[in-house]
Amino acid sequence: MELAALLGIRPGVTAVIGGGGKTTLLWTLGGELAAVGARVLLCTTTKILPFPDLPCAVTAAELERLERRHRLLCAGTPVPGTGKLAAPEVPMAELARRFDYVLAEADGAAHRPLKAHAPHEPVIPPEANRVLCVVGASGFGRSIAQAAHRPERYARLAGVPETALATPRAEAAVLKAEGFGDLVFVNQADSSGTLADARALAELLERPVVAGSLWRGEYVPCWS
Repeated sequence: MELAALLGIRPGVTAVIGGGGKTTLLWTLGGELAAVGARVLLCTTTKILPFPDLPCAVTAAELERLERRHRLLCAGTPVPGTGKLAAPEVPMAELARRFDYVLAEADGAAHRPLKAHAPHEPVIPPEANRVLCVVGASGFGRSIAQAAHRPERYARLAGVPETALATPRAEAAVLKAEGFGDLVFVNQADSSGTLADARALAELLERPVVAGSLWRGEYVPCWS
């Protein structure tokens, strides 16, 4: 089964939060959906690097031109001096009318596999009909201080010190405390050990969990 189907991606706006490969997940889902004829836009509600080799509209006029020629593209407003894009000029509600799917990265994780959110995060658009929370399995077995973005907050929500190892139980505690997302995707689950961690996490949650490897293109449901 394709990943988009496993994750229950519906037409409209999907927000992607967490750590461990959000940008790659957007790219993968966008490619799948565009391959079956859908019009797909990749964007952010915060900041994101442009997608390599993908047409990218940085103004409303450029978006109007590019969407006539491409089924998959990205859009955003350049952030001076950073090389990054912020949210597009065009409002999310209008983007949802113009594209079959809008996939929006809704927070950052500083390249860490695990994440706890600050009070101002995530920036989930009200138009979103699905919120995916990404967890990087490579963070399990490492100290929270090394594996988590905002480790002090992560440790506090998990009820352990920052020096403690990140575990499925600790991650479940953070996810439950924050309450974000209606489905969890465990990325980097590319070994028997990391798949076991994903299944252990699923047993502790009351929401669906899908595990796998974006790099390998292999996925398995771990329904809780």
